[in-house]
Amino acid sequence: MAEKLDLREKGGLRGGEQQTSERRLFMQLLAFGEARDSVGLARALESAGFDGVLYKDVNDPQGVGLLTWNEEPDFFVNLLRPFLAEPPFSDLAFKPEFTMLGRTYALGHEPDLEDWLLHKAPRTVLNPESAWAIWYPLRRTGEFSALPSEEQSSILAEHGRIGHAFGEAGYAQDVRLACFGLDPHDNDFVIGLIGAELFPLSACVQQMRRTRQTSRYIERMGPFFVGKAAWRSPL
Repeated sequence: MAEKLDLREKGGLRGGEQQTSERRLFMQLLAFGEARDSVGLARALESAGFDGVLYKDVNDPQGVGLLTWNEEPDFFVNLLRPFLAEPPFSDLAFKPEFTMLGRTYALGHEPDLEDWLLHKAPRTVLNPESAWAIWYPLRRTGEFSALPSEEQSSILAEHGRIGHAFGEAGYAQDVRLACFGLDPHDNDFVIGLIGAELFPLSACVQQMRRTRQTSRYIERMGPFFVGKAAWRSPL
């Protein structure tokens, strides 16, 4: 008899037992052009009561990005989609090349699994002291997946040390989402770097380019969406 699939997220030990959860967040970034009235967009989002962030696109003088999230994927189809089909968002020019959709996931050692899966990412993007964001998708090479797990862990640890250093210094916090099968370009992950200033976020990307993972085992990255928060739902 085939073994039953276990799709639960698994965290670290608590009370001597491994934490498990079937809950996770789905997060989506959408980008639009020809947005001349970000205040009106913010008012519409406020009235809708969605959890989200509206970004002003630094690389498009009339561009915005909308980040939303929910535990239920139906939210994006049944609630967000009809909302965006009406003014003021329906008056904008949709930029599908910047669409990113991913889900929170656990690595197996998280001390508070529920907080990690459901609360950490919203807390990071809604931090009133961290208005700048860089969002981008990435895809690893197939060669990385074929490496022994011990070697994968060593490569990821090098990458992780840079992220921890920027986080502990207060320069950048990251949001990591899995997007296997959710991305039209077959990317593996969506990464968000969030901070009070833009330069440290750029410096974090620069330093990560030197790691073995990025220099050898990343097939592609981007496109990059760079924005500053113009509106955020309550924390």
